[in-house]
Amino acid sequence: MKSILLIGLGRFGRLIAMKLYDMNHEVMAVDSDEERVNAALPFVTNAQIGDSTNEEFLASLGVRNYDACIVTIADNFQNSLETACLLKELGARMVIARAASDIQEKFLLRNGADRVVYPEKQLAAWTAIRCTSEHILDYIELDDDCSLYELSIPEEWDGKTVLQLDIRKKYGINILGIRGDGKIHMNIAPDTVLSKDRSILVLGEHRAIQKCFHIG
Repeated sequence: MKSILLIGLGRFGRLIAMKLYDMNHEVMAVDSDEERVNAALPFVTNAQIGDSTNEEFLASLGVRNYDACIVTIADNFQNSLETACLLKELGARMVIARAASDIQEKFLLRNGADRVVYPEKQLAAWTAIRCTSEHILDYIELDDDCSLYELSIPEEWDGKTVLQLDIRKKYGINILGIRGDGKIHMNIAPDTVLSKDRSILVLGEHRAIQKCFHIG
């Protein structure tokens, strides 16, 4: 169980609060809007109404005690930047901030944020990749070269074993799991037989996966 300070309870912040609640983490939520704070109460451990750019208020929250501080202020970048900077100055262990543009991402990383999430950019990339092939079911970019894909198993692979396909040797692609019967099966062996009615989780370089699965 982690202890999280969540600052900003707009739509994105509230969705984060709900997910953290599902994962049984402790969340202290903060927003300057009373209505937003009240709406988040069912999903957080505690909540306060306050101005996160006020150093005295922020210090009163004991930011050093949280495993991570997440800043999701969407309607005022200046406030988001000041909050991230103050959190780091007050000794926050990990500051994660939301950006809405490349320039915001750069400013946040230079002024207190340890990590930046850029939902629109990440969703745009996911949508572009997802719609380029009917094989792609999901996609997570790990860096500029490597990604994790969930793909439908090609019909020509039906009934073949992992060893027979040997895509690790041919393409440098690792098979991490197979999804079927509503579950992800991670126990992959050379004699594991693939079925076209299931999907496969693979890790590898973009170009290698595109070539292996004939993705345009």
